[in-house]
Amino acid sequence: MKDSTLKKLEILAESAKYDVSCASSGTSRKNMKNGIGSAHGWGICHSFTGDGRCVALLKIMLTNFCLYDCAYCINRQSNDIPRAAFSPKELVELTIEFYRRNYIEGLFLSSGIIKNPDHTMERMLRVIKDLRTIHRFNGYIHMKTIPGASSELVYQAGLYADRLSVNLEIPTEANLKRLAPDKDHQSIYLPMGHIQQHLLQNKEERKKFRHAPKFAAAGQSTQIIVGATDESDKQILQLTSKLYKRPSMKRVYYSGFVPVNSYDKRLPVVHDVPRQRENRLYQADWLLRFYHFDVNEIVNDQYQQLDLNMDPKLAWAIRNPQYFPVDINRASYETILRVPGIGIKSAKLIVSARRHGRLNLEALRRIGVVLKRAHFFIVCAGMKSFKMQEASADYIRISLQEPAKSIESFQPQQLSMLL
Repeated sequence: MKDSTLKKLEILAESAKYDVSCASSGTSRKNMKNGIGSAHGWGICHSFTGDGRCVALLKIMLTNFCLYDCAYCINRQSNDIPRAAFSPKELVELTIEFYRRNYIEGLFLSSGIIKNPDHTMERMLRVIKDLRTIHRFNGYIHMKTIPGASSELVYQAGLYADRLSVNLEIPTEANLKRLAPDKDHQSIYLPMGHIQQHLLQNKEERKKFRHAPKFAAAGQSTQIIVGATDESDKQILQLTSKLYKRPSMKRVYYSGFVPVNSYDKRLPVVHDVPRQRENRLYQADWLLRFYHFDVNEIVNDQYQQLDLNMDPKLAWAIRNPQYFPVDINRASYETILRVPGIGIKSAKLIVSARRHGRLNLEALRRIGVVLKRAHFFIVCAGMKSFKMQEASADYIRISLQEPAKSIESFQPQQLSMLL
């Protein structure tokens, strides 16, 4: 590999590391005959770093030159940093070379904006199109859509990419305009709408025409920066809840604010990335998507911030003692799912196991229920009393609070056991 290519790779991989919206996809792409690579099951994310980031993708920018001057971005126009740009051909060759060396199984492609959004999208589109059509690459491709790009270019990108993303970055319009004067929410929501429209149209086409190509089979995702502005967890999660009502939105990612431009007075002074808050938002997000919680049960006017000392499911249970105790041997699956310490897998096992006899604490322990949490909120065979009546909310809170662990470091099946 040429020294010049290695230098570009070093610069552009470093520039791409702050975008976290590239975890597992849930897609399955049918392999082309005589092609190379594959995307299957939970995407290509077979290995994770300690904080949950996928390491199986070539995560790269086409260029870190950018017309915009966003206060929170390392690649902002006014920063004096090393700049580089790949040609589409160079990036295609690099991706194939890395795949053949077994370094990667897919590509996450983003870019700074050069000339205008459509020009940038055209160059990115050329990369993924050549990978699919010339090199017959079957691996997972996640492409970041450029705000302001035309609907036609978004459609073309979706024919070759497994997932498309458009990052919201700042939750409210006023704060976005303050930190990123070149952007507005309309230019971000517009391509989101294009992706959704094309996905729905593609779904109807595939009903009529069996061999119609798939459009962005893994849907779309977005990213919100946490801690750069003064939005509350309530504002962030209410926005998240609205986004999940879009049929095409698969994941909202939360990125703790990293002070890469500490000289900018518009940004807060922070010494550590707000990981605990980021993790609690991921846990709350999990409750919204899989545990049938309403956003107003997790955050509301009275509780606008998530408790950093305990996960949101436990915090909700302590605030709502009227829903307990839950009788493990009689309650519905949905009710059992709300007990702290009982996750999706455990709840299903409980409902299945109790068909064969009444469950006691030992049976729950064998199933995998975290009784340290659950025993305060349940009754079952052999229990003499309801534990929550014997303990104050403060006692439960103190005895069960623990240091936050990165929610992204767990596999999906592990998360279902923990919450």
